[in-house]
Amino acid sequence: MASEVKYWTDRWLKNEIGWDIGEISEPLKSYFDQLADKSVKVLIPGAGNAYEAEYLLNLGFSNVFVIDISDIAVESFKKRCPNFPSDHIINGDFFDLTMQDFDLIIEQTFFCAINPELRSRYVYKMKDLLKVDGKLVGLLFDFPLKDGPPFGGSTEEYTNHFKDIFEIEKLETAYNSIPPRKGRELFIRLRNAARHE
Repeated sequence: MASEVKYWTDRWLKNEIGWDIGEISEPLKSYFDQLADKSVKVLIPGAGNAYEAEYLLNLGFSNVFVIDISDIAVESFKKRCPNFPSDHIINGDFFDLTMQDFDLIIEQTFFCAINPELRSRYVYKMKDLLKVDGKLVGLLFDFPLKDGPPFGGSTEEYTNHFKDIFEIEKLETAYNSIPPRKGRELFIRLRNAARHE
């Protein structure tokens, strides 16, 4: 954990945050604009500057939580969004999070940032955090898995990770990515379906 904190804090201090596009991504903005129930419990892991959380707050969503391992990222977000509830901002390791029963978890450059060896653990942790019928929604990079971060992946790999744990409602190329990511992002909507033994 300590080495992870140092790595990401150093990235922030050196402004090596190429994943940060300076605003909410269009695919997530479009998805959020369709959500009617503003009381849903939402988690944004690896939130960074958390433009998604800021956007949801401005839309009137009142039950949004963010978590990031870097205190620099957390402090940056707090300064930019002083109206965001401070008790909904968590500085810590996603894998240590004990909260549960989220209706929605947002994936935005978090999966691609973790070591690929942790991908199976990520999938099971997401299932643990979501309530039954809760959804994991967001974007995954669609380019070959290489040294990173960011670490890429493919439709086939992601399908193999998720298919036995979630109902894959959508896993397809995002049609409204920003130009530098066009054709290189997959939009996902995965449902935490109840399992029948």
